[in-house]
Amino acid sequence: MTDTRYEFLAFDRRDEIAILRLDRPDVFNSWNAKMREELRDAVRGLVEDDALRVLIVTGTGRAFSAGEDVRGMGDLSAVGPRGFRRRVRMIHNVFDDIEQMEVPVIAAINGVAAGGGLELALSCDFRFAADIARMGLPENNVGLIPGSGGISRLVKLVGPAKAKRLVMTGEIVPAAKALELGLVDEVLPADRLIPRAVEFAELLAKKAPLALGTAKLVINQCVNVDIETGRNFERIGQSVLKLTEDHKEGSAAFVEKRPPRFKGR
Repeated sequence: MTDTRYEFLAFDRRDEIAILRLDRPDVFNSWNAKMREELRDAVRGLVEDDALRVLIVTGTGRAFSAGEDVRGMGDLSAVGPRGFRRRVRMIHNVFDDIEQMEVPVIAAINGVAAGGGLELALSCDFRFAADIARMGLPENNVGLIPGSGGISRLVKLVGPAKAKRLVMTGEIVPAAKALELGLVDEVLPADRLIPRAVEFAELLAKKAPLALGTAKLVINQCVNVDIETGRNFERIGQSVLKLTEDHKEGSAAFVEKRPPRFKGR
């Protein structure tokens, strides 16, 4: 369904699972200034939604997203370096919010994911791709680099050698190659993409939400810290979870051999 607050986004809410769909298919779901603002507002609302257990991000039509609409880049370059940094910081913050929000986020890459579109997918926790999808970082072709977290996230995901090849060549790779490179977790027939993403989301939604959120938070932090600091993060997280109702419920359900009923408390 289309959210009447937004022109370029659509939502489908299935109980504790939300599907956020980029909805500007005539230009491959590339974003202009208004779409950037809408995405920021939508993600802010999702971050604050305590009933949300899992988020799926996908696109309408033939593309996931082609990133920034090249025809609208003038509004980014005409404001000078400081103004440019101010404006792109906004979209960076959206990607950071997706990466840091304490629920699992699945990118269902239904078609082309290029430039900022792939950077959006990289900010998600899981990436499922349709077998017809293609993805890459072609910024080099217009004299730029992936500057919205693309390089910093990519290098941690696939390593420096593969990151250099993707960034420096601007190569757009098919889904099968993306799977081989480690860019995506699964490749599926196009008609199975959303059902599989929802199936996986339903699996995650049955888990203890506080434990999932804490696990995501600690894993993200451990990427950039030494082992001892990582151990401390684990202990802090565990000490909080040990006091939750969900931990008590999970332990009781295990003993009683029944499915747990987690409440996020």
